[in-house]
Amino acid sequence: MFHVEQSLYCYRLFLSEIPLFSVSLFLHFNLIDPFPMNDKLSNLDAKIAAAQLGGGQKRIDAQHKKGKLTARERLHFLLDEGSFEEIGMLVTHRSREFGLEKEIYPGDGVVTGYGTIAGRLVYVFSQDFTVFGGSLSETHAEKICKVMDLAMQNGAPVIGLNDSGGARIQEGVVSLGGYADIFYRNTLASGVIPQISAIMGPCAGGAVYSPAITDFIMMVENTSYMFVTGPNVVKTVTHEEVTSEELGGASTHSTKSGVTHFSCANEVECINNIKKLFSYIPSNCEEDAPALPYSGGDEKRISLNDIIPANPNQPYDIRDVISGVIDEDSFFEVHKNFAENIVVGFARIGGRSIGIVANQPAFLAGVLDNHASTKAARFVRFCDSFNVPLLVFEDVPGFLPGTDQEWNAIITNGAKLLYAFCEATVPRITVITRKAYGGAYDVMNSKHIGADMNYAWPTAEIAVMGAKGAAEIIFKKEISEAKDPEAKLKEKEKEYTDLFANPYKAAERGYIDEVIRPEDTRSKLMKAFKMLENKVAVLPKKKHGNIPL
Repeated sequence: MFHVEQSLYCYRLFLSEIPLFSVSLFLHFNLIDPFPMNDKLSNLDAKIAAAQLGGGQKRIDAQHKKGKLTARERLHFLLDEGSFEEIGMLVTHRSREFGLEKEIYPGDGVVTGYGTIAGRLVYVFSQDFTVFGGSLSETHAEKICKVMDLAMQNGAPVIGLNDSGGARIQEGVVSLGGYADIFYRNTLASGVIPQISAIMGPCAGGAVYSPAITDFIMMVENTSYMFVTGPNVVKTVTHEEVTSEELGGASTHSTKSGVTHFSCANEVECINNIKKLFSYIPSNCEEDAPALPYSGGDEKRISLNDIIPANPNQPYDIRDVISGVIDEDSFFEVHKNFAENIVVGFARIGGRSIGIVANQPAFLAGVLDNHASTKAARFVRFCDSFNVPLLVFEDVPGFLPGTDQEWNAIITNGAKLLYAFCEATVPRITVITRKAYGGAYDVMNSKHIGADMNYAWPTAEIAVMGAKGAAEIIFKKEISEAKDPEAKLKEKEKEYTDLFANPYKAAERGYIDEVIRPEDTRSKLMKAFKMLENKVAVLPKKKHGNIPL
């Protein structure tokens, strides 16, 4: 048998017989490796450690002192344990101007990759403020674009955790081009895969437009802000004194502008909200939202019979109606603190995800105004894009009158909601609980604009306007000529109420499919949504519509 010792002896003899330059050739072509494998693994480990350290321990400590997590800590809390696979860990910037060639950090200020949430695939990017303030460079943008491209190709959502000082100024137009590359992909992905943005720190200038195109924005109170121009520029141009928090903080954008859909007390709450939101929506436009197991039982809800006040002008909280109809504790409200006269959010009925749009009589009597119309329209369009059935609870006295509303385009804004419902092809059901007056009746998912099933409670009032106003117009002469005009007005008001302020005229025409007892609402909705789950609706062939923006 030819022994190992003999083979080694022959190999050494062979080397001793050949010239030195030939040995060099062997080394050059890796036929003989001068570096043991352990050294190479150590080198790799060192590079990985440098990437994971970001901008260094000192900057990580500074991040923690601000009450903020690092980019990698955020992903740890967001994704299933052990599921994260990083892409582009060793990418570095290419800039050689302004001394940047001396500051090289593996990863270049953003952690990108994929993982799972509750076992479902998601693509993620998390900006690292410890590296150049999370500023966006050419390679930083390329990493984000790569995961967005993969998300589109594989039909999975993109979640962006934003914490960035904006464009990397030292790179000039290359950085601006990187933002545009991202915006373009945001737009292409819109309506194809869900896109969720969490603002975990600063987000200013051009950086704000990527989150603005995505489907949902979450902000963290006191540590995050968004604005196109910062306080210093505002002061220079308009002479206004304003802080970053006042100008673009979570409270401002959740109550005044409506830019953010969720305002969270801290980063952990923000991440938990992302995961909760994700549970209600599908991975892409060709799938349905995940359903939870549900065991049926007695679906009557007697408490619903006592919600509507005897006085038609007395307010009540529409959330009590919602809670009485949906699966227990399943309502996840969106845009809670903005345009409170309308309530929107996700819920489940029989374990299945639905989107809810509801007038809120407890705030401004539930009227539709500019903000309420745009808030509801965007939510309707999201649900329609991603196959989430829509349930509408209607109690609306009309559109809010006044110069402020007219001068700020209530016509155009109201038309947005009308357009959104008209265009929606998902199952659509309306329940009229009380008032359904004027053009607002049409807009709130009426049978006339394509609703599949329309129910009304016996307390519903479906008419052009309220009985008092109608009586004053119709019987103006008769009332003015009466001996007791006030008594005559009340008489005519009752006459109009008995004739029109009820659901039965509409039911006679087929505009209402059924007048139901409130206690039976849940059962009716469960059966109707089950009946509609295979609905197919085809819109006219066109490139796209021209929604009144």
